[in-house]
Amino acid sequence: MTTVGPRQRAARRGATWAAALSILVMLLCGLTLALAYANKARCAGGAIDESGRSLVFEERKDSDVCYSDIQFLWLGRDIDNHVFPYVDGAITEDGALTGGAVEYPVLSGVLMWAGAIGVDNDADFLWHSALLLAPFALLTAWMLARLAGPAALLWAIGPPLVFYAFHNWELPVVCTAVAAVYVMTMLTGLSVRTRGIIAAVLLALGFCLKLYPGIFVLPLAVFVLTEGAPRGRRPIGELDVAGAAQTLLAAMGTVAAVNLPFVLAGVEGWRASITFQQLRQADITTNSIWYWGHQLIFGRAAETTQTWHDAVAIASPALIFGGFALALWLGWRRWTPTSVYPWVGVSAAMLAAFMLFHKVHSPQYTLWIIPFLVLLEVPWSLVAAYLVADAAVGVGVFRYFAALGEGEGVELMEGIVQFGVWLRTALLITLFFLFLRARVRGPRVEPSTAPGRQLQPA
Repeated sequence: MTTVGPRQRAARRGATWAAALSILVMLLCGLTLALAYANKARCAGGAIDESGRSLVFEERKDSDVCYSDIQFLWLGRDIDNHVFPYVDGAITEDGALTGGAVEYPVLSGVLMWAGAIGVDNDADFLWHSALLLAPFALLTAWMLARLAGPAALLWAIGPPLVFYAFHNWELPVVCTAVAAVYVMTMLTGLSVRTRGIIAAVLLALGFCLKLYPGIFVLPLAVFVLTEGAPRGRRPIGELDVAGAAQTLLAAMGTVAAVNLPFVLAGVEGWRASITFQQLRQADITTNSIWYWGHQLIFGRAAETTQTWHDAVAIASPALIFGGFALALWLGWRRWTPTSVYPWVGVSAAMLAAFMLFHKVHSPQYTLWIIPFLVLLEVPWSLVAAYLVADAAVGVGVFRYFAALGEGEGVELMEGIVQFGVWLRTALLITLFFLFLRARVRGPRVEPSTAPGRQLQPA
């Protein structure tokens, strides 16, 4: 008869608790998603015109803060005509997309098309899209609970999920990023190299949804290079160069495999999504530091000239790539005889740099950073401050648009939006450095001399 010792009993209790918590977090996330849909559905349904547009959408979208890109893009991208994306698409000289081209990478375009199957109005499109997207949020909640314990409630019941779950097509891309961390942290029965290749494929799929997870492949490759071990565990000359290369190649191969059919079927429509983003300017709809910074420097009445837009087109990517390089370098310095390379923290810092300096900062981007606030031990006071800043922008900007449309005074709402933008800016700068030093929440693996083992899930 096998005797079960105290350690085994404790391990079983821990596993039972973790499983129960994961289920609870998923259930709570489901309730939040129902609330999120109800929030956006206030702009849908009722009387519908011949194009399939809910009449209430234009009446309420800004004043009631129930606008969503999902419902808005029912028209203007041939989604209502059930045109398969990209194949016959193009972009006009003035930047208008035609023939099924959309402004997002190909997998997001396919999700948009799939959400419209069998529907003929924007209300049903919103509902079908919500059904399509919700499982990704639930899976993300489950993985975060397994990785970080109760901190996952920030994702599952936090205000950002109510505001943005069905604002755009963000949930699948967030799921791929979290899944990559889950693979690297939890599947410890596999070697670091194997996990790295699987995670790279997941991040590449995320790139084909909304680009940003692709930047995490670089720190992931460095983690594989160091074999997930502290510095000095193996000689520098024995670093896993082949594994790092395979990680990079797995990501590039996945991106090529996903995009190649669309390139062959209609290269002009595929390229139109890239051209659209290149042409987009930092205007009143972007909520970035570039638009509000222009007003701060030159005054509210000053027009944004083409010279300013041209300067932003150079400065924005230069600062973004500078931020990436700084994060990678500081992460390398954090690789010490007692610490593994902090690839999750470096990834989070790179995302903070991207969100800070990109010429577009849509409100729903908050969903991108929330998992890192769950996974990394940053002060909860800063998390609360970020939620305040996000609410100021996410709610304030639509009330600001409503005031502009009604010809009312905008000073109060503009002040709230600017408060949110600049508080968020300060927090992103702070988080950039904190992410690089933060410990990872959740279980830690003890040091091992075996290749592919890690000191902690970094």
